[in-house]
Amino acid sequence: MPERIHFVTGRLAERSLRRLLDALSEELGFKPTVDVLPITVAALMTPDWIAKRIAAPADCERIVVPGCCDGDLTPIERAAGKPVERGPRDLRDLPRFLGGAGPPAEYGAYSIQIVAEINHCPRLSTAEIVEAGRSLAADGADLIDVGCDPGGEWLGVADAVAALRDAGLRVSIDSLNPGEIAAAAAAGAELVLSVNSSNRQAAADWGCEVVVIPDDPKTLAGLDETIDYLANRGVPLRIDPILEPIGFGFADSLTRYAETRRRYPDAEMLMGVGNLTELTEVDSAGVNTLLLGYCQELSIQSVLTTQVIPWAATSVRECDLARRLVHHAVTRQTLPKHVGSGLVSLRGGQTAEVEPQTLAELATQIRDPNYRVFAAAGEVHLVGKGLHLHDRDPFVVFQGLLDAIAAGKVDRPLDASHAFYLGHELSKAATALTLGKSYEQDRALDWGYLTQPEESHRLTRDTRAGDRKPGKQEG
Repeated sequence: MPERIHFVTGRLAERSLRRLLDALSEELGFKPTVDVLPITVAALMTPDWIAKRIAAPADCERIVVPGCCDGDLTPIERAAGKPVERGPRDLRDLPRFLGGAGPPAEYGAYSIQIVAEINHCPRLSTAEIVEAGRSLAADGADLIDVGCDPGGEWLGVADAVAALRDAGLRVSIDSLNPGEIAAAAAAGAELVLSVNSSNRQAAADWGCEVVVIPDDPKTLAGLDETIDYLANRGVPLRIDPILEPIGFGFADSLTRYAETRRRYPDAEMLMGVGNLTELTEVDSAGVNTLLLGYCQELSIQSVLTTQVIPWAATSVRECDLARRLVHHAVTRQTLPKHVGSGLVSLRGGQTAEVEPQTLAELATQIRDPNYRVFAAAGEVHLVGKGLHLHDRDPFVVFQGLLDAIAAGKVDRPLDASHAFYLGHELSKAATALTLGKSYEQDRALDWGYLTQPEESHRLTRDTRAGDRKPGKQEG
């Protein structure tokens, strides 16, 4: 028999909850019932208040109350005679709460190594290089690549590599100069980017793994010869046919990776994904995910990235999330979706929005002086006692509030702190409308892996200047 779960809500969230439960109950195999209590905003419920009004079916097995219902739930359990749980504060989290959405227990494994380059290291101090290396490693980089400048030999390369190693980091060296490479390898670099016919004669002396590149990427000229030369001398290697930017042979370069894999089915390979993310003016998360998906399917075991240009400034974190997603998809033969939304930064999932007529009704029922902000039907809404203002432009909504106060239609004065708060929330609501995001007052917008938890920093009304403590936002 399907589990019977009884959900408690208010009038404002009823429609959204029912729509969500209709889909989830079929997917997860439970039978829901919904108790819509005589209150508009569920956040105002208390356990004692619910206990006096709840009407749970006799055959329900557990009760779920809104996550914003704070306090001891024992009064509800006594009144209903059933176990009571506090659900999520956000309806978007209900699928995961019920065990339907989110990654399985084994999710998170990966097989692609991230090599993250610090560009122009000769221009940086050793301290700056170490700081950058630690930051990249914290974001998910497995090797820190010391990027050298062409044209001369950097005498400080050994010190930089040694400092990174002393910081507990694994290091690679990005140079074609045999002198720089030899010094870096002696200091502890374990991978060399890169080797072709110009420097392969010295590779056997370095004692570390190397990345082989062609002399001419468009024809792969010299690639086979360098691979044979190094293999005959026992030098461990990875092959990088070179990814080309869009407009300069991008599609053909992808084909060359596939051809190289066909010719060398067991060889380690590397792709420099930064050649695309840094040179394509588009947010890099989707680009990184597609390229790592390509690498996963072709068993390309490592990627080289950098994060210099603003639109690719978080590439390492994106690659770290993407390698887990694509590994799960390829190894489990499942679509790369519904296991985590960390890479969805601009357009997140949206629950059913509140109907405008419901907001108009809410304005007639509110008795307290606080304001509620919503994003619905393509407009920003500000709802208060006897007040319902709405427009696409939040400035128009705010001006409407000022006009209502001036006309004496609102009995709550608007001080600078409250005005700032409302402006912040109205701006968030307008942003949510622009991008198709869900908006909930006093909660951060969902920016995926870029989300910063948001807490109200306004002070409670009875807080004195000498005893300033954060309090719950009063609207």
